[in-house]
Amino acid sequence: MTSCAICGAEGPLRAVAIAPRDTALALCGTCAAGSAGEIAPAPHWSCLQSAIWSERPEVQIAAWRLTHALRAEPWAAELLETVWLEPDLLAEAEAHPIAGAEAGEMHRDSNGAVLAQGDTVVLIKDLPVKGAGFTAKRGTAVRGISLVPENAGQIEGRVNGQRIVILTQFVKKSA
Repeated sequence: MTSCAICGAEGPLRAVAIAPRDTALALCGTCAAGSAGEIAPAPHWSCLQSAIWSERPEVQIAAWRLTHALRAEPWAAELLETVWLEPDLLAEAEAHPIAGAEAGEMHRDSNGAVLAQGDTVVLIKDLPVKGAGFTAKRGTAVRGISLVPENAGQIEGRVNGQRIVILTQFVKKSA
């Protein structure tokens, strides 16, 4: 039995074409879905830290594209800064980004759920509010959030009558 070219998982695999090359990689369901643009921050993607250094050029390209789609995550941004691909491989990877890779620019909560303007979120941790002299308590609902357009890791909302900026990693979307 073969394993996923990206994460090494055993089990049912799908052939995924790597454009512009005439090759395909055998990928698990999660990696194949990510390559198709259905990607969200998850522990599964820690495999990219080793896959991006593969000796196989098509694996390097696929891993770079997945990492680039997750570039809003601190570990992915750091990996992209440290990785070096041959100039022709980097050009191929950049020329054919993952469809929906802009999803990496979407505002997502701590569980990877996409946040929208006007949503209600719940704080998952006590947050000291600088300059306001209070702590926003865990479990506090923040209704009618605003998205910070230039930073997918931040939202704005009203807590205790104060309009504050909140990091998306500390909120959970409310049903």
